[in-house]
Amino acid sequence: MSVAAWFLLVGVILLGMGLTAGVVRRLPVTTAIVYLCVGLVFGPTVLFAYHFNPLEQSSVLKLVTEIAVLLSLFTAGTKMPVPVTIARWRSPVLLAFAAMAVTAALMAGFGYFALGLPLGAAVLLAGILAPTDPVLATEVQARHPGDRDRLRFRLTCEAGMNDGSAFPVVMLGLGLLGLHDLGDAGTRWLALDVIWATVAGIGVGCLGGQLLAHAVWRMRRDGRGNALLDDFLALGLIGLVYGGSVMIHAWGFLGVFFAAVSLRQTELRLSRAAGPAGRPEAGSRIPGVAPGEGDALPQRVTDGSLVFNEQLERLSEVILILLLGGTLFVNSWTWPAVATAVFLFFCARPIGVFVVSPSLRMPRRLRVMTGWFGVRGIGSLYYLMYAIEHGLPDALALQLLRITLIVVTLSIVIHGMSAKPLLRTLRRSAGAVAQADG
Repeated sequence: MSVAAWFLLVGVILLGMGLTAGVVRRLPVTTAIVYLCVGLVFGPTVLFAYHFNPLEQSSVLKLVTEIAVLLSLFTAGTKMPVPVTIARWRSPVLLAFAAMAVTAALMAGFGYFALGLPLGAAVLLAGILAPTDPVLATEVQARHPGDRDRLRFRLTCEAGMNDGSAFPVVMLGLGLLGLHDLGDAGTRWLALDVIWATVAGIGVGCLGGQLLAHAVWRMRRDGRGNALLDDFLALGLIGLVYGGSVMIHAWGFLGVFFAAVSLRQTELRLSRAAGPAGRPEAGSRIPGVAPGEGDALPQRVTDGSLVFNEQLERLSEVILILLLGGTLFVNSWTWPAVATAVFLFFCARPIGVFVVSPSLRMPRRLRVMTGWFGVRGIGSLYYLMYAIEHGLPDALALQLLRITLIVVTLSIVIHGMSAKPLLRTLRRSAGAVAQADG
């Protein structure tokens, strides 16, 4: 497919989605499913108008998925409620680290015993598929800053963290395959890939967010920041934190998510500390900000950049899902790949949530929903491309590619089609409980 044809296809899709947004919103499908259907029709599955080979263009796909995940992580971070408290963040942290670890262990066992993969490849596959995705989980993602829906908050916060917390599992798999230095008895992996990279990534992100918030606050307080471009500031912070984290061998995904969280937390703390002088005029509304957060400074970086970042995120979603559709042939649908998806969706993810559920302190219906909505997507594609770029053997790369593509595709369809009906059921049951309590 020529470049002009690509522009034409993407343009038609975007115009169509813009003109039919109300119709799509009422259907039991997500926008990702629509994009996937277009990709399957124009890709090798039906018309063969275009074909994208991830093995030959892994560096390109790695870069595109990397950018998409970074934008999504930053956007998710800006939507986290304020302030950060142990009681509020306890459940997402357990999901992002403990539940993810249990899920990865189960997937590694499935890959080794059921799929017959070498141990290193099974662990690598577990690392690729274990994290949930902040890009494609639009229906179960926090809608805006201040969104008080507990399920959306936990899933968004979990996805923001476990795209980084899964990295040690990926590196362990690469190490067992001889593609990464684990050190004697795994000591180097534990010290650098688990402890240092995690702590340093979070630290760099928190520091970067705080420094930018204070710098912008002082400039705008002194009347020197009226011409600042919030979109550029947000993108600059993403680049600075991610690049700095990678340079010191820290997990940049964690850094970018916590940079956004820290930026928003600091901006709100500074504006509230200023008292009435830091509040917007009566009746003013900041686009994208929920009621209840109106006692904050109108010109915050996280508010000014939110809409722009979400638009970039949607554009990257369109392109990546079209590419996904362009990778699938009819014979891509193998039983091992489908079985992996079934085991992940119906066994590994729910069991991972169930194991930590005694500590989650949430109603049973929310635990069930949390166990089900473990959307897999762009993050898994990035990890796979990362592994291929680290020298994964071609035969093994092809095997893992087929499994990952089918898992992501089925996740888009199954989780996407179940999201709206299940969320409506959850809201109705919550409303019935509230009326009964009243």
